Amino acid sequence: MIGIASLAVLTAASNMQAGAPAAVTSPPPNDKPGDWCEWLSSKPGTVYKGDNAFLQELNFFGRFQWQAAYVMGEDVNGYDFSDDYTEVRRFRLGLQAKFLNYFKLKANVNLVDDKRPSGGDLGWGYEDFDEACISFNAAKAFGISSLDSLDIGYGRFKHVLSYEAHQSSKKLLTVERSAISNKVYDSYRPTGLKLSASKGPWEFVTALYSTDEPDRRMHQVDFIGGWNDGLAYYGAVGFEATDELSFLWDFLYNDADALQGDDSIFEYKWATSLSAHHDAGPWGVITDLIYGDNGGPGNGNTRAARQGDFWGLVIMPYYWFIEDKLQGVVRYQYAGSQNINGIRTNSRYFRRDHGSVVDVNSGRGNELHTIYAGVNYYLCGHNLKVQAGVEHEWLNAPQSGPAGDASATTLWFAFRSYF
Repeated sequence: MIGIASLAVLTAASNMQAGAPAAVTSPPPNDKPGDWCEWLSSKPGTVYKGDNAFLQELNFFGRFQWQAAYVMGEDVNGYDFSDDYTEVRRFRLGLQAKFLNYFKLKANVNLVDDKRPSGGDLGWGYEDFDEACISFNAAKAFGISSLDSLDIGYGRFKHVLSYEAHQSSKKLLTVERSAISNKVYDSYRPTGLKLSASKGPWEFVTALYSTDEPDRRMHQVDFIGGWNDGLAYYGAVGFEATDELSFLWDFLYNDADALQGDDSIFEYKWATSLSAHHDAGPWGVITDLIYGDNGGPGNGNTRAARQGDFWGLVIMPYYWFIEDKLQGVVRYQYAGSQNINGIRTNSRYFRRDHGSVVDVNSGRGNELHTIYAGVNYYLCGHNLKVQAGVEHEWLNAPQSGPAGDASATTLWFAFRSYF
């Protein structure tokens, strides 16, 4: 663990944002939250902040997330199934430093690997880096007054595409992101070079990513990858129209070709998202439109049934029953595809192995509807909260069985905390 911390200090990454930020959905801190809550929400991991010429700030941060679920449903052959799960969803620790007045370093590592939902074991200890990047404040360094900010970053980034992907797992309003959001996001952590800028209500991000490393979960590259394979091109624009209304557009194009031996971390050819967030005080609504192309064999989709275009819609209204404390949220998601297996349900927990007789077509189909209804109770804002919800999913999976579709209802409970 000491070696990991040392490595993080020497090589870790910036606090540069992962993409053009959407409007904040987090509740403001309580006026009188009590000493423990005030301590938790005031960056307790800060060990130094000052005017030293070399080091201006040094702090540690982390998050712990646990959840439980009960799922019951019907498979493509009409068989009923049910299962229950508990999972340590995330446990991360990291370090951030500001130094030489213009630079930021940030790195955090994953410290748990819970394979119990897929029949494995719960393992504690170092798994891999989550993010590891460095950024340079060019606007401040070169006195660029025509922009409010201009940052250049390099390293291992969290890829973001869709509104829910832009939201940190610390601040999600639902226990899990929607399936269509996870399709275009999928926890990718590519190595890249990123440029971000802002001016007034506008924010811009452009990035060039390496497609090395098929998937961060394969542990082939657990730190910063190389530039030996294909490239992916990313752009985002955010616009704050009013204090209550903001818009966000993302786009990624992947030119990797697996047929030529390239790794292809992104399992689609291209994808785009256009989202809006309206926050009117006690209530708000988030909408997201997603469209993309699964690509073909060059993107790892060798089966024609998994190729072709895909699309999706997410609508998520929320309401504060008790200001800053008790919040209700509803999310409707629709996902569709050109071919019969072009979209997929979330892995948690509909498409898990429910026994040798049960067949949910590995969660693949050409149409997916889900509706989630839940409540969030904030003990200390997003720093400490509990979530509960129920989600119903209906998957159209043609040619997969006599029924041709599968459905499931999941009961969720989750604990989220960070500092």
